[in-house]
Amino acid sequence: MTAAGTAQRTDRVLPLTRWVSIVVIPFLIAAVILLYILASQTEQLFAWTIDPPLTAMFLASAYLGGIWFFSQVLRLRVWHRVAYGFPAVVVFAALLAASTLLHWDRFHHGHPSFVAWLTLYLTTPVVALVAYLMNRREDTGAPEARDYVIPLVWRVVLGLIGLAALVTGLLMFFIPTLLQPLWAWPLTPLTTRVVGAILTLPGMVNLWLLRDTRWSSFRWMFQAQIVSLLFLTLAVLLRAQDLDWTRPAALLFVLGIELSLVIYLAFYLSCETQLRRLRRPAPA
Repeated sequence: MTAAGTAQRTDRVLPLTRWVSIVVIPFLIAAVILLYILASQTEQLFAWTIDPPLTAMFLASAYLGGIWFFSQVLRLRVWHRVAYGFPAVVVFAALLAASTLLHWDRFHHGHPSFVAWLTLYLTTPVVALVAYLMNRREDTGAPEARDYVIPLVWRVVLGLIGLAALVTGLLMFFIPTLLQPLWAWPLTPLTTRVVGAILTLPGMVNLWLLRDTRWSSFRWMFQAQIVSLLFLTLAVLLRAQDLDWTRPAALLFVLGIELSLVIYLAFYLSCETQLRRLRRPAPA
C-alpha cells in the first residue's frame, strides 16, 4: 500500500475535534455581529467596552477567519488539512483568557456577553489542545495524491511574515507598554494584549511552512487568513477616522495589511494554479 493510501485511511478528523467546531462556531458568529456590525455599541452589548470601534472590528475580522476555519474542520473531515489551525487557536485563546484575568475590572460582570466570553476562553484553550493532541497521531505526513509541494521561497517569505507577526504579538501581550504608544490607533493595556493575541494567529500558522511542504496542509488555512485580511481591509476603510495619522505606525499598518493581502493572494493563486496543472488529466 502506498504512503498516500495509508494517509487516506488514517488521516481523519476525530469526533471530539468536530464537536469543538460545532460548539465554537455559534459563539464566533454572535461575536462577529456584536463586534463588526455593532462595533460602536460594545459598551451596551459586549463583554467589555472596546474603543475605538476599529479594535472591535480587528477582533471580529479574526473571528471571521475562525468561522471559515472551523467550518472547514466540519466539512473536510481530513486532519492534516486543518491541523495547523489548532495550535494557533490554543495560543490565541490562552492569551485572551490571560488578558481577561489580568484586566478583570474592565469587564461587564453579569452581562450575558461576559458569561459567554468567560466560558469560551476558559474552556477553549484546554479543549482545543486536547483535540489537537488526540488528532495529531492521525497524520502520517504523507502527501495527498497529486499534492503540490510549496516552493522554498514561498515558505521562507511567509514564514518570515509569520515570525514578525508572532514576535510583535507576544511583545504586545507581555510588554504592552512597549508598543502601546506606537500603535496605529489608541489602545489600552487590555486592547494592546488583545491585538497582540490576534497577531499570533498568522504567526502560529505560517511557521509550520518551514516544516511541512504540502499545499494540502495550508490551502484552507490561507483561505481563512485571506478572509480575515479582506474584512480587516474593509474595517480600515470604514473606520479610517480611528487611525492616529500623526503616528508613523498608522500608514505602516495600512500598507502592511494591504501588502500582506497581496502576498497571500499571490501565494494562494500560485499554488492553486500549480495544483490544477498537476490534477489535469494527462493527454492520451
